[in-house]
Amino acid sequence: MAQDVNGHALEPTKRIGLCLLDQFALFSFAAFIEPMRALNRRIGWKSYEWILYSMDGEPVNASNGVSVAVDRSLNDLERLSAFYVLGGLVIDPQPTKKLMIALRKISQSGTPLGAISSGTFSLARAGLLDGYRCTVHWENQPAFEDAFPDIQCTGRLYEIDRDRMTCSGGIASMDLMLRIIREDHGRELADTVANQFQLDRIRNEPEAQRGGAVTRLTALPPKLRLGIELMNANLEEPLQTSEIARLVDLSVRQVERLFLRYVGCSPAKYYTRLRLERARELILHTNQPIVEIAVATGFTSNSYFAHCYRSHFGLNPSAVRRGER
Repeated sequence: MAQDVNGHALEPTKRIGLCLLDQFALFSFAAFIEPMRALNRRIGWKSYEWILYSMDGEPVNASNGVSVAVDRSLNDLERLSAFYVLGGLVIDPQPTKKLMIALRKISQSGTPLGAISSGTFSLARAGLLDGYRCTVHWENQPAFEDAFPDIQCTGRLYEIDRDRMTCSGGIASMDLMLRIIREDHGRELADTVANQFQLDRIRNEPEAQRGGAVTRLTALPPKLRLGIELMNANLEEPLQTSEIARLVDLSVRQVERLFLRYVGCSPAKYYTRLRLERARELILHTNQPIVEIAVATGFTSNSYFAHCYRSHFGLNPSAVRRGER
């Protein structure tokens, strides 16, 4: 039996299909593909092969304007080890029907399915995430939860749930592929590939995304982190600072000191920032009326919401909805 440069028996090449959607994220694409290339180079044989697809077989424009040529159209599907959908700025690609038919056909063949960044929307629309955990980029999560309230979207870096693999995109695309390499080739080779890209560690599936302008929670004291988690879980009906203090077993004054020391503002101001950031995500990525978004983020007065939004972002919510940003 043929062996690689380390004397390991050669396994059959895994053929990974990747469908690029219009305005896909080029960085996510590279972060997903490059670990496979580096692994092949390191072991001296083709353990992974990637086949690029588009709706019609024509080149696809990334969100930064770079055009990427593909190998095949969705009409030319073949037997694959796994198939991923890579999205980006557009969360409702056209023509959707053709993609839905292709994804269901792939699923019926027993091929594992995955999605990167906003590609998760496509799997959900095809009914292929029902009963599965999934994740999507934090910027798109409010829109995803609004469109698919019955699907569990965790907000983690990536999710592997049986034969479904979803990823939030960006550098998390590399974390997902390195996890796959670790399972196929062992930790040592996965670490070697990570080192090729100057990664000091491979992040694991349970890790949460950082999310917007929110402070990195892992660096904060546990009780402050818990307080912020409570805020995030109660955006529609905000908690009073006194209630947060009670739930984290501190005095109001102690909570105020923690916020001032570690995030540079009062609890109330930080809470308002969280709510406004969620509102902005809903305005940009859903069709909800602005008055409903105001209520969903804890603002009972539409005029007060508009005032707070304008003070924080420099534009009225309606101007953002019209694309004046």
